[in-house]
Amino acid sequence: MAKENNIVHQYFKKEMPDGKILLRVNPIQFKGTEIWVGKQGAEMRTLDFDAEIFEDLEEDGFVEVNPMEFNLYLSGLIE
Repeated sequence: MAKENNIVHQYFKKEMPDGKILLRVNPIQFKGTEIWVGKQGAEMRTLDFDAEIFEDLEEDGFVEVNPMEFNLYLSGLIE
């Protein structure tokens, strides 16, 4: 099994009127981290996915993005 730090994650984003969702997906273990950014600040939660996650994200209007914005929120450099 691959080690967690050897996995290239995929990043997605969805803009909505009241905020945005930033998502990091581990494409091997189907686990991820979601950051909801709204007027009250950012909230983070961990998620488990199934093998259809990428089709689901496309259907829900998520677009694949680079990891910079996600990591800025994750590290607390942006609130």
